[in-house]
Amino acid sequence: MKVLVINAGSSSLKYQLLETTNNDVMAKGLCERIGIDGVLVHTGNKSDEKFTIHTPMATHSEAIKAVIDILLDPDKGVIASMREIDAVGHRVVHGGEFFSDSVVITDKVLKAIEDCVPLAPLHNPPNLIGIQACREVMGPDVPMVGVFDTAFHQTMPQSHYMYAIPYEYYNKYKIRRYGFHGTSHKYVSQQAAEMLGRPAEELKLITCHLGNGSSICAINGGKSFDTSMGFTPLDGLPMGTRAGNIDPAIIEFLAENENLSAAQVIDILNKKSGMLGISGVSSDFRDLDAAIADGNARAALAKDMFNLSVKKIIGSYIAEMGGVDAIIFTAGVGENDRSVRWDVCEHMEYLGIKVDPEKNKYRGKQMDISLDYARVRVLVIPTNEELMIAKDTERLVGELNK
Repeated sequence: MKVLVINAGSSSLKYQLLETTNNDVMAKGLCERIGIDGVLVHTGNKSDEKFTIHTPMATHSEAIKAVIDILLDPDKGVIASMREIDAVGHRVVHGGEFFSDSVVITDKVLKAIEDCVPLAPLHNPPNLIGIQACREVMGPDVPMVGVFDTAFHQTMPQSHYMYAIPYEYYNKYKIRRYGFHGTSHKYVSQQAAEMLGRPAEELKLITCHLGNGSSICAINGGKSFDTSMGFTPLDGLPMGTRAGNIDPAIIEFLAENENLSAAQVIDILNKKSGMLGISGVSSDFRDLDAAIADGNARAALAKDMFNLSVKKIIGSYIAEMGGVDAIIFTAGVGENDRSVRWDVCEHMEYLGIKVDPEKNKYRGKQMDISLDYARVRVLVIPTNEELMIAKDTERLVGELNK
């Protein structure tokens, strides 16, 4: 089955065309500056060459049309007809309590996604626009599937997702921990079970999705048991520009002393904090490493704070689950930053966690980096959210056609 995977942002649109029979990425690309002047960067599998095309994209519909046009292009494209696209899988950030799995998109599903806009005002609206744009360009006969970042975490026990605020606010506003990066956590946990040669139902795993946005998930028996992000992606670890977990009274303190509104403080916590705020250098871990090499103490402090936060959450999840079989590192930092992996796992030998320094030198490669005798395996698994979306789309469309 050929599945077009769409990840729509407010002014951008990422895409991949995958053949799910052999998991082949036929083409991929990114539309940027939608609503401004429009830039499409496209790579097809006929060559590794990237094509940059400047084309007007006033709307997401025009961006989708540009994607279809490049996929059909005789020189740069990979399909001869739009009829070759069997289905479309859409990444949707927030599904609230409505969805515990991916779903075929219907008008009722669209209404539920719209109802979740207050929970994800920056993400769900462009996700909805991407779905509507595909419908306009591709017509009603192409089935579409919504894959939700939050769905995987709907298995968390109530004691793990509730906040200790008056219960009426949960009833009125559904204020609770939702968690994110669910598609990534689900994918790497499945890959980990394959690597370990054991059923997921028998395993206790901790998956660390570490990048500009970071979250950790405790997975017990193949199901999300706890996760670090909360009501929004601001909670949990300090990240590239996000503060992560802080004393909430800091918001009022800064608002009063800096003459800011609550919204302005939240903007600072989302966009000017984390690694950027502590280091004063950058939100990118590669820039931090370069600054550390030059003796920058604040860059070193930022990275130490990040690593310590990851270690603390891993420790708490081991306690929650009563043990762990494997710890998985994934996403840009988890897959490529060996110093993060080493520092996080250091001094955890008493728990059976011991990284092999030679194996840990590898970057971006699926492998077990533990010492052979370690009781707990430490795995590096490159994430593939697009493949997970395509596979869920294939499964649901297949069920639809039975």
